[in-house]
Amino acid sequence: MGNIPESWLPPPELRPQRIYTLDEFKTIPQRFNSTEVLLDRTAEKYGDKTAIYFDEQRISYRQLQASVNRVANGLKKLGVEEGDRVLMRMPNIPPILVCNFAVIKIGAVSLPTSVLFARTEIAHVAKVAEAKVAIVAATMLGEVEAVRSELSSVKSIVVVGGDENEVRAKGYVPYADLMKNPDQCEAVPRDRMDVSVLLFTSGTTGLPKGTAHFMEESLIVADGFGKYCWEVTDKDVIGGPAPLAMAAGYSTVGVIPFRYGAGVSLIAKFDPVSMFKNIQNHRITIMSALPTAYRKMIADIDPKQWDYSSLRFCTGGGEALTAKTYLDWKEKFGLEIYEGLGTTEMMFVFISSAVTKKVKPGLIGTACPGYDVRVVNENFEQVNPGDVGKMIVRGPTGTIYWKDNDKQKSCVRDGWCLAGDVVTMDEDGYVQFLSREDDLIKSSGYRIGPEEIEEALVTHPAVLDAGVVGVPDPIMGQKTKAFVQLKEGVEPSDALKKELLEHCKSKIAVYKLPRDIDFIGAMPRTAVGKLLRRILRQQEIGKAGG
Repeated sequence: MGNIPESWLPPPELRPQRIYTLDEFKTIPQRFNSTEVLLDRTAEKYGDKTAIYFDEQRISYRQLQASVNRVANGLKKLGVEEGDRVLMRMPNIPPILVCNFAVIKIGAVSLPTSVLFARTEIAHVAKVAEAKVAIVAATMLGEVEAVRSELSSVKSIVVVGGDENEVRAKGYVPYADLMKNPDQCEAVPRDRMDVSVLLFTSGTTGLPKGTAHFMEESLIVADGFGKYCWEVTDKDVIGGPAPLAMAAGYSTVGVIPFRYGAGVSLIAKFDPVSMFKNIQNHRITIMSALPTAYRKMIADIDPKQWDYSSLRFCTGGGEALTAKTYLDWKEKFGLEIYEGLGTTEMMFVFISSAVTKKVKPGLIGTACPGYDVRVVNENFEQVNPGDVGKMIVRGPTGTIYWKDNDKQKSCVRDGWCLAGDVVTMDEDGYVQFLSREDDLIKSSGYRIGPEEIEEALVTHPAVLDAGVVGVPDPIMGQKTKAFVQLKEGVEPSDALKKELLEHCKSKIAVYKLPRDIDFIGAMPRTAVGKLLRRILRQQEIGKAGG
């Protein structure tokens, strides 16, 4: 595996069982290079076709291939060898795709990192990965420079953009220097089970954790979800705001389009107007976005001002879409949203309504082709349809933690990946997400998922956002408490609390109703919109302690 010691990955007995049920997965070569398959072979057929749309830029497959080869040769000159990790810190701009393909082409490991990481996370990721080279956008160099002394494994820093003379004066390498190399480069074939990509979790429960992804996984994502769910062809342009550092973004803009000669539309920083400008100008046909992004577009976009007739497919994931968001989007834009659920550990989506092309509002969908999803009880026995349980999954991808066997042990059992989600599954195989296991509320013998209560609350016209947690109670074990952020101009009152409870009674069972409601100024969410319920719990515990 190049420069990757076996001890950095979990031993065979801690790894999930991989199953390859689709014919496409059974024909993956034992040794190959995914850049050669996804880019070089596609460029042979679609050389002059646009591969990347970025603002007004149009980059053809042939131009992309030449840039990738130049950067690959430049990285080799910097001493990057097979198995070395190359850290990238850039938004979704063309150079990040060039660098990702170049790193993998020479047999190294691509490590895109979140632009939201602060210096602590950057130093942690670089240290854990033992990154040899870092490629950083000039606009994001500050946080890297702040921890330069801690990046002991990093031998070279490549800077994208900025003044080349200033970059050199600091001892860094201008990206432009890499682009001066020859535009021919042979791909390094690697074993299908060699690590080619490292993705780190968002770090919402501590420092980010590394998840390893093998060479074969790019083909698995493209030939599975890309083929059977999105049904991608060379006529498509795929876009969305998820960054390359997220599993959703990596597959959406870094893998699937290139398997089919499709185009990819990049957006460096999401806002609703910029997204719709891309949809209109790049003629996006498939959009993948977080539910938070959909909600912002619903709130800010006037459909009459934009031409979005090219859109044929909208998908989402990362957090619960909610029936309200689905219905609001469909009413405003006349389009379905096919919800999906995936994890960084599993590389991409493994449950989606895009499988059947039939949406059940409030439910996610069914297992994607190639995956087996089940719901089990505490004894690891499959539960009946409609019963609450823990979700387990297995398929052609699986959880592989990097240098963290303790975490690995807690996430795999009997060959199955433990997703950490509490769900139900109906008779048609549609999964309803109730909560993360840590967020499940256990009250008076009931197991209550906060998502359903939050969804009921936000349908009230006075409510902008809501979060629900379980707080300790000496009699009930836990009681359900809601935190509500009101819309601008709405005044909190006891009368409004009663009104909210009455509103919820028509939507959820009585035992799920909040026992208490607090009005707060802002809901704690991550930059990508995930609700941080642990912050709400900590605030409540702190209040009780006080």
